Amino acid sequence: MGSIGTVTPSAMHFAEPLRLQSGAQIGDYTLMYETYGTLNADRSNAVLVCHALNASHHVAGTYAHEPKSAGWWDNMVGPGKPVDTDRFFVIGVNNLGSCFGSTGPMHVNPATGKPYGAAFPLLTVEDWVAAQALLADRLGIEQFAAVMGGSLGGMQALSWSIMFPHRLRHCIVIASTPKLSAQNIAFNDVARQAILTDPDYHGGDFYEYKVVPKNGLKVARMVGHITYLSNDDMAEKFGRRLRNAAESRDAGRSEYKFDFGVDFEIESYLRYQGDKFSEYFDANTYLLITKALDYFDPAREHGGDLTRALATTRAQFLVVSFSTDWRFSPERSREIVEALISNRRKVTYAEIDAPHGHDAFLLEDERYMGVVRAYYDRIWEEAVAREAA
Repeated sequence: MGSIGTVTPSAMHFAEPLRLQSGAQIGDYTLMYETYGTLNADRSNAVLVCHALNASHHVAGTYAHEPKSAGWWDNMVGPGKPVDTDRFFVIGVNNLGSCFGSTGPMHVNPATGKPYGAAFPLLTVEDWVAAQALLADRLGIEQFAAVMGGSLGGMQALSWSIMFPHRLRHCIVIASTPKLSAQNIAFNDVARQAILTDPDYHGGDFYEYKVVPKNGLKVARMVGHITYLSNDDMAEKFGRRLRNAAESRDAGRSEYKFDFGVDFEIESYLRYQGDKFSEYFDANTYLLITKALDYFDPAREHGGDLTRALATTRAQFLVVSFSTDWRFSPERSREIVEALISNRRKVTYAEIDAPHGHDAFLLEDERYMGVVRAYYDRIWEEAVAREAA
């Protein structure tokens, strides 16, 4: 398996206003995206990769002069990898409201000449999909070979199959859910409250004060990160090990500091993750994306009936879950599978027994990668057969 090598992001500007589900609209916006591989003559080998909460359009490859800048799904996408760029033309898009180049709260609102801040309109998964479809139009792609994503990206892939049923042949939903549980919404709200109550948040207009609500972002990330890991994974990586504390041989006990600082390795790890996150992620973006997660519920307009919500779909599906993912548990993936089967859709389902919790969809588990690779082999074989016919 090879590396894609050096990649360069592109920007697409849209002057026409996009009408959002909230009733608001946004115009003069830009979407950042990257492409890998070559689009074939009939434009039938395109694959759209939808990103999760803190990811972006940078799916694979590295940036020039930045050797540690590998894309967030670089183990999945590339020459000879499960999503083989020697076969497929892969597109990664950064969603509206993000802080990685697409128009978001940090950008200047043309109506005021100041950053949008808290005035940036609330978004939904469906709004992101609508914007992605407009980008596909600009790129001349009428139908994707596949739309795929993990976690929040899986929600977008599922929405594609509902909103644009004839514009994708395959839908790949990994470690995702048809809607958040009350517990998930609760975790998101605790994270948002950490940001909203940070004195440096300034009602969302902290850009004008030249500050960042770092403490709020840090706590939000710590809360979120806990939900991405399984209990077994935490136990194996950290256990109850102390940081910089020697075991007392004669007393037979650990030497605690007996204060509210960092005693345990897990505390050190979470604080490190929180500090790192607060350096590169935007607080308003975090609020927007977690709220979009909360709103996602395609069955809501159908009386809570997911089967009816998926009745318009036409794609074939691959659904993957992980046994220790308690954030988006296998039960939620099975709900999707059962609703699709009720609609007589072709569905492949894999439940991977992996210890890594929700984050498993980003890792290189051999069985997981094998499932995705085999499914894309099938997509390719179908494409070759279509071309021969």
